Amino acid sequence: MEQLEGKVAVVTGGAGGIGKAIGEAFLAEGMKVVLADIVKAPLDEAVSDIGSDDLIGVVTDVASYDSLCATRDAAIDRFGAVHVLCNNAAIGAGATGHIWEHHINDWEWSMDVNVLGIINGLNAFVPTLIAQDEGHVVNTSSGNGGFTPMAATGIYPVTKAAVVTITECLWGQLRDLGSRVSTSILFPSTRSPGVMATGIWNAGANRPERYFRGTPEADSGGQDALQDYLDRARKAGQEVPIAPLSEVAELCVDSIRRDNFWATVPTERQTNLLHARLKSQLEQTPPDYLIEENLMAKSASERDAE
Repeated sequence: MEQLEGKVAVVTGGAGGIGKAIGEAFLAEGMKVVLADIVKAPLDEAVSDIGSDDLIGVVTDVASYDSLCATRDAAIDRFGAVHVLCNNAAIGAGATGHIWEHHINDWEWSMDVNVLGIINGLNAFVPTLIAQDEGHVVNTSSGNGGFTPMAATGIYPVTKAAVVTITECLWGQLRDLGSRVSTSILFPSTRSPGVMATGIWNAGANRPERYFRGTPEADSGGQDALQDYLDRARKAGQEVPIAPLSEVAELCVDSIRRDNFWATVPTERQTNLLHARLKSQLEQTPPDYLIEENLMAKSASERDAE
């Protein structure tokens, strides 16, 4: 889809962070945009902050197929079509302990949003895209799981690995059909050095009651871990800048325009990890590449000690 002007995009997780930045980038291309998010207040704020007649916000629960169908219909009712779907919504459940100790509701919430949310989006939108024989789907994964996992983080990389496989299968099946609809997998990354300040740091935020873990402390809301990470990095002698999310949005736009499946800004560290993983698989050796000092993810024992 080289020509984006006049096209219509739906972006889930659009009330802030990467989703909002993608929405702004689409508007700058002359597109019409639907931002979808589960909480109304920040969604309304994002729409008001951007301030465009070519933008609407629709409250959407990606864990619900019916909700995504309603969002699709709202986009078509307002703008007459849908051409681009960005399955961007995701959560970090804020699970504690080791992987065998995570609460089952942390697993269910993460799977319902991060994995089933993608599937619901595909089921709700892809038939429309195929019928018009035009469109593009962008699924947001993460280097954490999508390439190699940070073992200490448990649930999140499991879901993001699933997103990669879903998108690979989608690409293959669309090609098998001979459809002009295509797909990309977005690994949030930037040319500028630094960490991305997104809502994923606020693990456990906006947890619906059906996923509560049963104690006030566990269900009291998210804890913003970004400042904690920056403080730990500073103590280790590292000053970590904040990378502009607009660069992730540019990467998303470019992936659609160039039909680039692997939408990422490669780094030496990630390239080395990918090579190490492949070498381990081919030579059937232990995954020693998982053992590394990583300030972005405390170990389970460190988290529990706080």
